[in-house]
Amino acid sequence: MDVIPLQTASCPAARVPDWEAVATVCLDMDGTVLDLRFDNLFWLDALPRRWGEKHGVPHEEAIRQLRARFDARRGTLEWYCVDHWSAELDFDIAALKAELHAHIRYLPGALAFLDAARRRGKRLLLTTNAHPISLGVKQRVTGLARHFDELVSSHEFGIPKEQPEFWARLARSHGVEPERTLFVDDSAAVLQAARAAGVREVYQVRMPDSTQPARPALPGFAAILGLGDLLP
Repeated sequence: MDVIPLQTASCPAARVPDWEAVATVCLDMDGTVLDLRFDNLFWLDALPRRWGEKHGVPHEEAIRQLRARFDARRGTLEWYCVDHWSAELDFDIAALKAELHAHIRYLPGALAFLDAARRRGKRLLLTTNAHPISLGVKQRVTGLARHFDELVSSHEFGIPKEQPEFWARLARSHGVEPERTLFVDDSAAVLQAARAAGVREVYQVRMPDSTQPARPALPGFAAILGLGDLLP
């Protein structure tokens, strides 16, 4: 099947995937399938506020202190680990996530894309850096498992998606062939790792948070506003 330019106002520079060559669709969770608004609300506002109240730290100072701690772990598996941050901060991360569950929702176009990919007979894997506790909370709220063949957390492998080795371990454990895979994510480092691992079709989501402006397109990657732009 020929790959032709996707001519839409929202996604003028992207390409239509070569669906005949794609056997597996791997999708990031937060910012690709689910709205990143929840995570931004949680990590940038709710957690600093509640942690500050517990430890007697003013809100702005709590934001500053937590941001420094988060940045020191960025790109590592610990950055995504509920158990790590619960111990590090002396705070029940899982309980606060569950309390704020009403803010967890699908991004526009995500469910339509999942249904369309399923009709094409594609294997669907959720491939996320989210800790299994976070994944469990979001699965209970959204019913993610109904739409995917497998839900895969990088914590299963002990290595984050920011490293190309993630794909080698995904291939060994779940039979995913990178050269026959379409992958969508909103993280530059994760997309670069997928490209380095030989993933066939790699797309950047430019609007992972429905309440924020679209991010700039990354050089060298096909960019979409959301999964609705890739409807087959």
